[in-house]
Amino acid sequence: MAEHAEATISLREITKENLRNILGLKVAPEQERFVASNAVSIAQAYFDRDIAWFRAIYASDTPVGFVMLHDEPAERKYYLWRFMVDHRYQKLGYGARALNQVIEYVRQRPGAHECLTSVVPGEGSPGFFYEKLGFAYTGDIDEGERVMRKPL
Repeated sequence: MAEHAEATISLREITKENLRNILGLKVAPEQERFVASNAVSIAQAYFDRDIAWFRAIYASDTPVGFVMLHDEPAERKYYLWRFMVDHRYQKLGYGARALNQVIEYVRQRPGAHECLTSVVPGEGSPGFFYEKLGFAYTGDIDEGERVMRKPL
């Protein structure tokens, strides 16, 4: 794999050919309570095809993560539903670079003026990561998770 700073970050469709690699990506054990497995996320995406937009995150030709949006242009609703970077590839800048690409995608969507997400509260929560990328807590709670918003 290319050195991290030089790795090209891309968002790629998940296909029969790369599915097994994406299913093999995992967060660290202490992070598991903060994000569903990629298998669960992909299953949910297939049952919500009208609103789920999901991609594998690659660093050059290495799969390093997964992202899924609730992408509902008719309602002008864009929500970062799932986001994970495999524990082996965290703290290399891949997550921030990938999330910036996701935000650029959302900016191009009809009527997009914000991107929402939510985080499970607690020690090790990814809230700080999202704050560094311009998300802020709204004060709302959704199914026990703290909602965050990034204006576009």
